[in-house]
Amino acid sequence: MNIESIAGGRNFFLIAGPCVIEGEEMAMRIAEHIAEITYRLDIPYVFKGSYRKANRSRTDSFTGIGDEKALKVLRKVNGSIGVPTITDIHEAHEAEMAAAYVDALQIPAFLCRQTELLVAAAQTGKTVNIKKGQFLSPTAMKHAARKVSEAGNRSILLTERGTTFGYSDLVVDFRSITIMKSTGYPVVMDVTHSLQQPNSSDGITGGLPDLIETIARAAIAVGADGLFIETHPNPSEAKSDGANMLPLQLLEALLVKLLRIREAVRND
Repeated sequence: MNIESIAGGRNFFLIAGPCVIEGEEMAMRIAEHIAEITYRLDIPYVFKGSYRKANRSRTDSFTGIGDEKALKVLRKVNGSIGVPTITDIHEAHEAEMAAAYVDALQIPAFLCRQTELLVAAAQTGKTVNIKKGQFLSPTAMKHAARKVSEAGNRSILLTERGTTFGYSDLVVDFRSITIMKSTGYPVVMDVTHSLQQPNSSDGITGGLPDLIETIARAAIAVGADGLFIETHPNPSEAKSDGANMLPLQLLEALLVKLLRIREAVRND
């Protein structure tokens, strides 16, 4: 994935898809739907789907359909629809395996300080999207980015996804976007994960999806280069993160509104 081809253009870029690959049919359905919308709107698009969920609250939570099976789905999305793909990795030994199937690797927020993981991702030569830890200041993300660049890879994205506020909430400090942009790397706003309400007593993460538009509009207004939005045809049936997902049928209307904001900011 060439960062220059998706970032810095007239419009913001979009990383979107289901939280986790639930099956080939659903992944293709979501990818085709978003690709058609973003093509018409001239928004660069990257399909996102985790091939496995390693960070789950309970042992009975869904983690995936099998690593190789899910990775093959991601490769099919790229081959059939022609959009780049991105997936999470959790340990250093996963980097090379996942890189054989996708165009970009994502470092989960909780793992953004894991040096071996960052270096392994960098050494694949793939674009590396590093999510800011909920416990980190935006200025600290320059150190995570440096680990990747010093390993010989400058194809880097930095993603804001909220900061821990108390035990069961997150807040977004929109100064983070400007501060992280000072590193010289494109900055993404993870809209849906920033609206999570984690650490609930029943072990099921909650969310505030009614605020998706609020966070997305603010992010574009302050200069985010891209948006990360998890979406699903029926969030209530999603096997992971359904509580903070955007219903797929609402995506186009949201993107149209955001393009108007982007155009106003560009012309300011």
